[in-house]
Amino acid sequence: MKLFLERLKNGLFKENPIFVQVLAMCPTLAVSTSVVNALGMGISSTVVLICSNAIIAAIRKFIPSKIRIPAYIVIIAGFVSAVDMFLNAYVPSLYASLGIFIPLIVVNCIILGRAEAYASKNTVMASIFDAIGMGLGFTLGLTVLGFFRELLGVGTVLGFAIMPKAYVPANIMILAPGAFLTLGLIMAFINNRNLKKGKALLNIHDSESAGIGFQTPSEDTHEDVLESERGIN
Repeated sequence: MKLFLERLKNGLFKENPIFVQVLAMCPTLAVSTSVVNALGMGISSTVVLICSNAIIAAIRKFIPSKIRIPAYIVIIAGFVSAVDMFLNAYVPSLYASLGIFIPLIVVNCIILGRAEAYASKNTVMASIFDAIGMGLGFTLGLTVLGFFRELLGVGTVLGFAIMPKAYVPANIMILAPGAFLTLGLIMAFINNRNLKKGKALLNIHDSESAGIGFQTPSEDTHEDVLESERGIN
């Protein structure tokens, strides 16, 4: 449980694929025009990430080092094909919205990166936990972007009208410039918050360091000073 919570926290916050590592920017900026599209891409990528991490971790000792990257891609491509056919069969509207970005999950640097950096060096369970954390972090990032872009660009969230009727949608938010603007503002907010938090911790550390070695004079020391003054007099 401790490992699961550690990997979950790592993927969601400390090493969030979008807001911290700035990975997978192509699908992130392209499909985050709405919350539904963002959730669809995030969940699809998470499923592929979990399955591929588990298989790669299970057979990592049998894959020759020289061909490990092609082997990872073949494994990932198999699961992407399964997800692609599932969406086409059961969620055709989402499949049409995501379009080419579903097959492109094969070359998603988050999935291939976790395979190389983590799954190929750790156990199956640890790799699954890592995949869940990173997948949820990716989904969270996409959903936050999709929420603001849909709200400001269309005036709705999940298809429900949120903004008043007098609101004029900012069409730029559902276009490429709006994606860059939203991502930049969110990352600026997160970095500013982390900077302030780091300064606060540094100030606490400096205060504690300044107190090292300082001791309140004891009664004996005070009496010694008085005796010395008397001797001088």
